[in-house]
Amino acid sequence: MLRPVHALAIAAALLSPLPVHAEQPTETRVTDSTRGEVIEALGTALQENYVFPEVAESLSAELEKRLQSGAYDDSSTAADFAKMLTLDMRTIGKDGHFGVRYDPDFVPEEPGADGLPDEAEIAEMRRMVARHAYGLQRIDRLPGNIGYLDIRGFDEPYYVSAAYEAAMKLLAGSDAIIIDLRSNGGGDPASVALLMSHFFPVGTELLVNSIYDRTDDTTRQFWIDPAVETRFAGPVYVLTSSRTFSGGEEFAYDMKTHERGRLIGETTGGGANPGGTVPIAHGFVAFIPTGRAINPVTGTNWEGVGVEPDLQVPADDALRIAYAEALETVRSASDDDRRKRQLSAIIEAAADGEVVLPDWTAPKR
Repeated sequence: MLRPVHALAIAAALLSPLPVHAEQPTETRVTDSTRGEVIEALGTALQENYVFPEVAESLSAELEKRLQSGAYDDSSTAADFAKMLTLDMRTIGKDGHFGVRYDPDFVPEEPGADGLPDEAEIAEMRRMVARHAYGLQRIDRLPGNIGYLDIRGFDEPYYVSAAYEAAMKLLAGSDAIIIDLRSNGGGDPASVALLMSHFFPVGTELLVNSIYDRTDDTTRQFWIDPAVETRFAGPVYVLTSSRTFSGGEEFAYDMKTHERGRLIGETTGGGANPGGTVPIAHGFVAFIPTGRAINPVTGTNWEGVGVEPDLQVPADDALRIAYAEALETVRSASDDDRRKRQLSAIIEAAADGEVVLPDWTAPKR
């Protein structure tokens, strides 16, 4: 049975907007027999673990058919073969979470008797999460008292809850908040629900999302956390790009379906099936989705289609447009003439390009 991705693996992946893998050795050669044994092992792993068994069966058969037709004959290195398999799995299986990489040093997670990581693992996880600023790339207050939070990934609540609370304390006095997910590659769904909890009133009982897992035939529910201290009741704008993926998409989807945020940007990548990494053969490992998200409002998710924003604009323009909307919304809601004049001046300056906004460059795939 495939175990969930280890927390350390999640942390390492937070810098990537899609579940593509780190650069692998390019000189390792593969033979015909190696390719055959890898595809046979991959087919077995898919049929044992992939969340949709019928898709796993047809995908395994198609990969075998492509092998027999010579489609992989030119992939003479491990890196090339892994790249081709990844592309074929995503194209044929229509699941952006699929991936294969060559990683002969990969060690499957072996939890202790109590299923928990040991002290050394916890310490390493703390170091890694802190090194990446808990996924919080930037916290800012833009002119006009508009809060800005650029979050790149969602680590486990145990490691990030205090950072989320600190960030929200800094932003709580804002008149509106912009949450930038344009470079968010995903992470832990529990932390998606945790961050969302800061945007609902105390006492809110709300099922945010559920995830069904095939390997143990269970469904886990994620609710608004009643213990979250700082809450924000003002307007929220959520920025998306085509690189927003997985947990980043979930945050956008959940904020939209629960009517708590206005989405501005591009349709997201379309990956809603979480899973884990499993060794297959000859040093190759595969990421296989074992679960699927179930939104309580729609009864479905964003797999294969992405999350469509309320306002479709190029990702490069999303912050500028959201900022202008936020300023106008705050100005319209104000009954203070002096404040209205201040906001009008900022709106005019922003329209003239005189307000410097946080820079964003599309992350590399």
